[in-house]
Amino acid sequence: MSATLLSRPAASPVAVVLLPIMAAVSIGFLVIGLALPVLPLHVHQGLGLSTFFVGLVTGSQFVASLGSRVWAGQFSDSRGAKNAVIAGLLTAVAGGLLYLLSLGFMASPGLSVAILLSGRALLGAAESFIITGGVSWGLTLAGPSHAGRVIAWVGMAMFAALAVGAPLGMALYGSGGFAAVAAATALIPLATTFVVLPLRAAPRHRGIRAGIFSVAGAVWMPGLGAALSSLGFGTMIAFSSLLATNQQWNPAWLLFSSFAASLVVARCFLGHIPDKLGGARVALISIMIEAAGLAFIWLASNRVFAATGAVFTGLGFALVYPGLGVEAVRRAPPQSRGLVMGTYTACLDVALGFGSPALGLIASRAGLRSVFLATAVVVLAAAVIALRLVCAAPRSDALS
Repeated sequence: MSATLLSRPAASPVAVVLLPIMAAVSIGFLVIGLALPVLPLHVHQGLGLSTFFVGLVTGSQFVASLGSRVWAGQFSDSRGAKNAVIAGLLTAVAGGLLYLLSLGFMASPGLSVAILLSGRALLGAAESFIITGGVSWGLTLAGPSHAGRVIAWVGMAMFAALAVGAPLGMALYGSGGFAAVAAATALIPLATTFVVLPLRAAPRHRGIRAGIFSVAGAVWMPGLGAALSSLGFGTMIAFSSLLATNQQWNPAWLLFSSFAASLVVARCFLGHIPDKLGGARVALISIMIEAAGLAFIWLASNRVFAATGAVFTGLGFALVYPGLGVEAVRRAPPQSRGLVMGTYTACLDVALGFGSPALGLIASRAGLRSVFLATAVVVLAAAVIALRLVCAAPRSDALS
């Protein structure tokens, strides 16, 4: 059965193989997209807390994801990628319930935000299991020769959900407040679980699995490059809606949705490029485009200019993660791909979890625009990593 499944892409287009997985990931991530433009407004305006707490609440999800990435990878390798996705969806339901509970303590902003942080933590773990399981599932079915496309397209499904979720979340927030967003956060992943259950599971690879330290030693360099570039994503999540509101660029979700939509388009039509041209080469060019987009937003005097910058930021970030992900998968044996993807993605969580509060401090001291300039400089540092990987010899057997 294993041989049959692994050879399936030869007879069927990769898109057909990945479509059910992409659908499950997309629906599962819709709940995260709902809250992205809403949480900064709820924390800053609803609870009356500072931009530091905006960054803290936004970043807490990534800290929780960091703590669960390795567990999610090991779970996916040992218990199956499909089971990892299901576990993530059920955890997301619990996170939504904590969102609802936090509303009962609005009169005590400190307690309310503490409960909200707990809900964000559960959603961070849920996100970890869903995306790690989804990518591992796709890699097993499509094969390593399509690694860039799998990572790009499963990620595309995630960002499509984020792009749709942003305006939908604002609509829910406008009609029913944060309670409507919280209820949707609990109900949507519960419904998605019933969509995933009938799907065919991927076979598990036999053999001795690499340990965490061996995996970390092999993938730290592409992981570091991805971490640095991911701060552009973190800045768009935490501060794009606040900047738009501050500058009266309506609608408030314009910048983030422009970012996410351009990312989805780039991954849809260019997701195969890292497999053909080399992951590091594609990442190097993409990093430059992402940094330029962030600089556009910093300089923007109107919403059209700012949205253009958001589009370039999305186009650039779109292929950095799959491009460097190809470099990470190249170093991975088949039986440890879940752990490799979990460890690789954990590098992003380090940057987002600790970088978002730091960016919040920059915003509180130097203004919202300064965050985009600071992030552009950090993203450019990832180009050094990508250039080094371009010059390095392939290491396909690093963990063999």
